[in-house]
Amino acid sequence: MKNRVRELRTEAGMTQQQLADLVHVSSRTIISLEKGQYNPSLLLAYRLALVFRTTVEDLYCMAENKEQEDRENEEWT
Repeated sequence: MKNRVRELRTEAGMTQQQLADLVHVSSRTIISLEKGQYNPSLLLAYRLALVFRTTVEDLYCMAENKEQEDRENEEWT
C-alpha cells in the first residue's frame, strides 16, 4: 500500500528509529511500512498520522490506493 511515511519522516528530520520509538514499534516495522510491505493496524496508522500532524487518509494515500485496487478488481471481473 502506497504511503507517505518516508517522505514525512525525512521532511521532519527523523530517523527510522526515532519514529519507531514515538509510535512504539521496532525500526524494522518502520522500514517495512516505508517499503509498502506492511499494512499497519488502524491504531498504528493513527499514531503515525498524529506524529506528522496529518490524517490517516493523507498519510496512506487512501483515495489513490482505492483507485488502484478498483482497477485491479475490474481486471478480474
